[in-house]
Amino acid sequence: MSVPSTARVVIIGGGIVGVSTLYHLAKFGWSDCVLLEKNELTAGSTWHAAGNCPNFAMSFGVMNMQRYGLELYRGLVDEVDYPINYHVTGSVRLAHSHERMMEFEHAATMGRHMGLEMDVCTPDQLLEHYPFMETHDLEGGLWDPLDGDIDPAQVTQALAKGARAMGAKILRFTPASGVSRENGEWIVHTEKGDIRCEFVVNAAGYYAPRVGEWFIPHGGRPVPAAVMSHQYFLTEPVPEIAAWSEKHGRKLPLLRDVDSSYYLRQETTGFNLGPYERNCQAAWVRPDDPMPDDFSFQLYPDDLDRLEWYIEDAMARVPLLGTQGVSRNINGPIPYAPDGLPMIGPMPGVPNAFEAHTFTFGIAQGGGAGKVAAEWIVNGQTEWDMWCCDPRRYTDYTDKDYCIDKAMEVYGHEYAMHFPHHSWPAGRDRKKSALHDKMLELGGQMGTYNGWERANWFAKPGDDTSEEATQTWKRSGPWEPRIREECEAVRDSVGVLDLPGFSRFSLSGEGAAEWLRGRITGALPKVGRLNLAYFADDRGRILTEMSVIRHDEDVFTLITAAAAQWHDFEVLKFNLVDGLELVDRTLDLSTLIVSGPKSRELFEKIADADLSLGWLTHQEAKVAGKEAMLVRVSFAGELGWEVHASFKDMPLIYETILEAGARPFGMYALNALRLEKGYRTWKGDLSTDYSLLEGGLDRFVKLDKPQDFPGKSALMNERQQGSKKRFVTLLVDAGDCDAPYMAAILQGGDLVGEVTSGGWGYRVNASIALGMVRADLAEPGTELEVEIYGKLCKATVQADAPLWDPENARIRA
Repeated sequence: MSVPSTARVVIIGGGIVGVSTLYHLAKFGWSDCVLLEKNELTAGSTWHAAGNCPNFAMSFGVMNMQRYGLELYRGLVDEVDYPINYHVTGSVRLAHSHERMMEFEHAATMGRHMGLEMDVCTPDQLLEHYPFMETHDLEGGLWDPLDGDIDPAQVTQALAKGARAMGAKILRFTPASGVSRENGEWIVHTEKGDIRCEFVVNAAGYYAPRVGEWFIPHGGRPVPAAVMSHQYFLTEPVPEIAAWSEKHGRKLPLLRDVDSSYYLRQETTGFNLGPYERNCQAAWVRPDDPMPDDFSFQLYPDDLDRLEWYIEDAMARVPLLGTQGVSRNINGPIPYAPDGLPMIGPMPGVPNAFEAHTFTFGIAQGGGAGKVAAEWIVNGQTEWDMWCCDPRRYTDYTDKDYCIDKAMEVYGHEYAMHFPHHSWPAGRDRKKSALHDKMLELGGQMGTYNGWERANWFAKPGDDTSEEATQTWKRSGPWEPRIREECEAVRDSVGVLDLPGFSRFSLSGEGAAEWLRGRITGALPKVGRLNLAYFADDRGRILTEMSVIRHDEDVFTLITAAAAQWHDFEVLKFNLVDGLELVDRTLDLSTLIVSGPKSRELFEKIADADLSLGWLTHQEAKVAGKEAMLVRVSFAGELGWEVHASFKDMPLIYETILEAGARPFGMYALNALRLEKGYRTWKGDLSTDYSLLEGGLDRFVKLDKPQDFPGKSALMNERQQGSKKRFVTLLVDAGDCDAPYMAAILQGGDLVGEVTSGGWGYRVNASIALGMVRADLAEPGTELEVEIYGKLCKATVQADAPLWDPENARIRA
């Protein structure tokens, strides 16, 4: 097939994800699309993939993506008339501990939101599903009836056939060699000719960093990924397995011993064992072992010694595994992002370029990934909020060493539980505030926020600060009395929190105010003041939230969450009009939060400022003799100010604040304080899964203003028709654990909503859950239940006001 001179979209990479993206673009009616593959389809990680297909994931977005993909696969044979060996066998996941059982309970709850039925099992019930294992040391497990395995090459070829039938083109043995940009269009270069296109997609698997280099001159960045060596081996036939399959007419379920870190499944009439070993091996990381230009259909040499412990453990669990020898070993490359999740979405910094790569579980996720990638390209937004996979979640701290260190950590803890108070140790100290050493001196237990180190809580001598202490779902731990003390200090006196990494952008130029009015759903502040502003997508859903500080008629500072830095900058940048200047000033200043009823007294001692200015004002001032901007606002819900000053001046300012009587507090305390005020967090309570009206943000929506902001017509329609969901604050009889994200909200056993964030409020002395419920249940006093790790807990809807200081009298004091 000849290379066309033009196309609407060019996809680089012919693994399952690239082909699925092409298929879904064609489904949207975009048939003028081309996929380029330098070898044969599936030549990268796809061809040697094991092909396991779980629904299970502890990320709600990833679970939704996998659920969709497996549904697609189950109907694909009939749709495209292509044979696929797809065995829906079900699977058991084993739990060695009560903590693991709690994780399984929550996974089953998340599955219920999307119509999946996963059953939490006793050891005896596990044996009914899988009779060949030892269960004497197990707490129980999880049964997923829709798990199984699929032939990776066949499902990719089936998607390819479907894409071709709808008019899309696949060019095999046609490697892309680079890109250039001309007149707002991309030109993708190949040895067989150039293709001019509107959009380009990097779906190059473990070669994605190589392809990503082509986009750096166009505003891109090095792709944050590493390659891991993953092995699995196949055994000779096992007579007992053959007999069981013949009797039952199906394969054994897939078994995962997640605490030991391996999967075991039936392969023909033998076994397939795939460990994720702690003593893992990154690939192509040394100067003397570079990534080859072409590794198509190739493997690494066997290295079974690395797997010895896992093999012995698996044989003890399923003794039949040890009765036969190894018939074949597969040791191949798998790409890993620093958090183990793929990258799907806009390429950071580059217009009309997208990414769909770095899939650790590409077969299970490929079907849904193609849908998500195609939605990004066609609609500029996705059906489900997919921030968990958005490439912009990483910014400038992901150097090569970081990516390797994190890939090794994630691979070696592939099945690890992600406890709420646990911080992973690899890849730390990439971004440190000017107060970092001081935080450590004060006992700060650090966490990372967009690469920035911040204190989560402050330990005292004798507190258990070990990593082991954090491996619990419970609220209690050495941190709890310290969080309480920190919250009480903010409530009764004054506290100070070091907050480096606030994303901040300056916007200026004639017409900047009017341009902003046309982008946000509400109003702008007056000069000298600030307010919250919300950006909606075309559906009226919550795209992002920014604090807008107005310095002059057309001069603004926009402040947003640390994690939102690249995302929110692009929300502004790619819609900017000529004559306006937008600059990322995140590294220019740092921030302190000083909050509590005695904060005014503190500043009277150390600041040259007008402390009578009211709530939501800002001023240039001197603090400890240093230039600063004082902003009268408090995410903690008490009288307070934010201090914005240069990094070099922060050590003196902070020391002066401490000497004036403030107590340090951390991010855990801030989270507790904001919950009591009902303040939302980005990509928790605020996401594109909900509209602004559903999110209870009505006061920030001005439908009568003349500007036709994005989402206006959708919000007008929703206001007329009524919202299906509403945001609520719940008080929960929660016991030892607070409600996690996506905990189910129930009434009479029926699923009626979900928790978006939860935690303990130390000022109101209660467990709080923020969430979404069916609109008719949002009335104060409505009694519901929240399922917290399998336990049903009574919950009561509260009035639409903060739990703490509902009149905001303390903030306005």
